[in-house]
Amino acid sequence: MGTARRLILVLIVLIALASSTAYYATEMSLRGVPVRERVMGWLAVGLTSSVCALVMVIIWRSLGKTVQIVRHQLSLLEGSGEVGLIMVDSHDELGMLVQEFNHYLTRIKSRFEQVKLQKRELDIQIRVADVEKKHTEAIIFSISDAVVVTDSFDELVLANEAAERTFGFRMSECYRQPVGQVIRDPQFVRLISDARGENMEHRRRVVEYSGKVEGQPRSFNVTLSGVMDSKGRCNGVVAVMHDVTREKEIAAMKTDFVSNVSHELRTPLSSIKAYVEMLVDGEAEDEQTRREFYDIIQNETDRLGRLIDNILNISRIESGVIRINKQPLALTSVIKDALEVAKPQAAAKQIELIDQLSVVCHQVNADRDMLYQAVLNLLSNAIKYTPAGGSVTVRSVSDDARHLVRVEVKDTGVGLSPEDQAHIFEKFYRVEASKNMAKGTGLGLSLVKHIIETVHEGEMGVFSRLGQGSTFYFQLRLCD
Repeated sequence: MGTARRLILVLIVLIALASSTAYYATEMSLRGVPVRERVMGWLAVGLTSSVCALVMVIIWRSLGKTVQIVRHQLSLLEGSGEVGLIMVDSHDELGMLVQEFNHYLTRIKSRFEQVKLQKRELDIQIRVADVEKKHTEAIIFSISDAVVVTDSFDELVLANEAAERTFGFRMSECYRQPVGQVIRDPQFVRLISDARGENMEHRRRVVEYSGKVEGQPRSFNVTLSGVMDSKGRCNGVVAVMHDVTREKEIAAMKTDFVSNVSHELRTPLSSIKAYVEMLVDGEAEDEQTRREFYDIIQNETDRLGRLIDNILNISRIESGVIRINKQPLALTSVIKDALEVAKPQAAAKQIELIDQLSVVCHQVNADRDMLYQAVLNLLSNAIKYTPAGGSVTVRSVSDDARHLVRVEVKDTGVGLSPEDQAHIFEKFYRVEASKNMAKGTGLGLSLVKHIIETVHEGEMGVFSRLGQGSTFYFQLRLCD
């Protein structure tokens, strides 16, 4: 029991004794009771008051002890974090109050156990949902296509790295932001908004979308799917963007290739057909005329054969099915063989072939037939586009520091503009200004580039100035 409570108890007892004694003395004086009897009465009053005070002290101490027990048990329950009962050995009003309090605690404990059970279930569900979320994110982040996920308010909730690169943002900085503020493309934002406004349940929609990625135009097939809740309402949209730019370019290239091949095949076939018809109709009345017709038919047939061979060779190289027989060989020997074959063509136009080949025998690991074809194509191309009286120079030089050999075919022909140089190695490309100088299919240089770079892992290039000639070169690695 505290000091303050003890002082209050003593004060109450003293006040009770003083009040009782004063009242008794006053009453005895008024009645004229003798002093001796007054003293006996005072003693009786004092004794009675003391007994009452003692009873009060006992009751007070009992109440104080019970309160202390209750406080102690409440303190223990508070420290354990549990809800329990208060145990007291008292049957008075305080004991009854504690019993009612225990009934209330029992109900609270039952409710508390239910809440704990619900919390455990929720924790399990949260952990499962977190695992599923991480699993879903891992799948989405492993997809090479751009993926954007929005909620029912058109706010960004998920995007993979491909989407970040496509639209130029960081997901960590844009979570739960309106998609229109993150993606600065009204067309794409409108696709998401329209998809959310539609009934997307059990179906998806694929639309074409064109935009810019890092400043370059790109084409996408966008698959839009709705995220539905249990009531069939659209709570968000998943947009998967498949880049089809390269596929469209390939489709266009295939279309152009078929168109160009058809055109190139039609020209010699038309000539062959026309001269055959004239022979059949008897328009070649003398042997000389027939011989001219035969020569034209043979030339056009050879041209057709070369065209088909070039197309097949390029196709085989690009598809990787061509047979390659690489072995160490002397590059100078291959070039000299090609020069010998090109001499009649050069002599017909009075073009000088200049040999500046290195005296060192450079050994390269190459397919002889394919390398010979590449050198011959370069020589033939230089002769065709060099006016009569010009020259074509073949030069070779080694780069010992880089362990390479470089071969150059330089002509004094019409040259190329910068625009033409950018496309000169493309299939079927021909310089408009030079088409009248010589016939061709536009496949020769493309085939050379494939032979040097794809088959032999070398480097092919050109230096040229319009009206001042061109220098085509290639580099190959020397044998160890």
